Amino acid sequence: MNRRIIAATFAGLGLIAAGCEKKAAPPAPKVAMSMILSAVAGAAAPEHFIAERHKLEVVAPESGLQKSWAGMVAFCGSIQCEVVSSSITTRTGELEPSGSLLLRVVPSDLQKVLDRLQSADQIATHTTERVDKTTEVVDTEARIKNLTSFRDNLRGMLGKPSATVKDLVEIQQQLTETQSQLDSETAQRKILANETEKVAVEISFRVARTSERGGTFSEIWTALRESGSVLADSIATLITVIVAVIPWLILVVPGWWVLAKIWRRWRRNRKGTPTTVSVEPSQRA
Repeated sequence: MNRRIIAATFAGLGLIAAGCEKKAAPPAPKVAMSMILSAVAGAAAPEHFIAERHKLEVVAPESGLQKSWAGMVAFCGSIQCEVVSSSITTRTGELEPSGSLLLRVVPSDLQKVLDRLQSADQIATHTTERVDKTTEVVDTEARIKNLTSFRDNLRGMLGKPSATVKDLVEIQQQLTETQSQLDSETAQRKILANETEKVAVEISFRVARTSERGGTFSEIWTALRESGSVLADSIATLITVIVAVIPWLILVVPGWWVLAKIWRRWRRNRKGTPTTVSVEPSQRA
């Protein structure tokens, strides 16, 4: 009998221990739920669209400026880079040669462009600009989605057998306008993608100024260089004045000469006129 009581007691203790273990098990799902919530929050984080632009001023020797410019154009073609615009000028009179480039580079190749410029020439200035285009991108994509849905609905209405000719004409007009707006928004989205997915790099090339004529006499050399242009400006002004006065000289000089001649003749006639005196007969005897 005692053995049965002892066995029953141990069995009850075992059931109690198993119940405690079951009650202690629930904390595990809490950990799993927190991991799920964190994963969902990370996935819901909004994406940012940033337009990045770099402006660089490159200093190169005058003899190698055009070579540096052409070398950068060729290097752009060897990586994921696009030349948007370019210009190069040679020395003309007092104007020094210069060049400029506007590139679109994928972010992974941006450092290659900077290293190429730094190794070939000297980067005098480097300015970076970043503009957040997230709002524009989100709004444009929403308009594209709405216009696409509306266009598809209009196309479905065209296929309905109950539509009259008047309805079909109005639907077709609305469909044309909707498609035009959709094309415009799609083009705008491509422009935004080009601005945010690639980095704009503006490069201006200028000539390195030599210090041969610097120091104390720099102002004198500057004055001598500018004297030629000052003399040319003075001669040009003088020629302009002469050309403006010549027509008046053609009219005024002959007129003045005629007036002076008439005046001299009148004075000569007035002085040479004899004075007549009447004499009576008695006085003649």
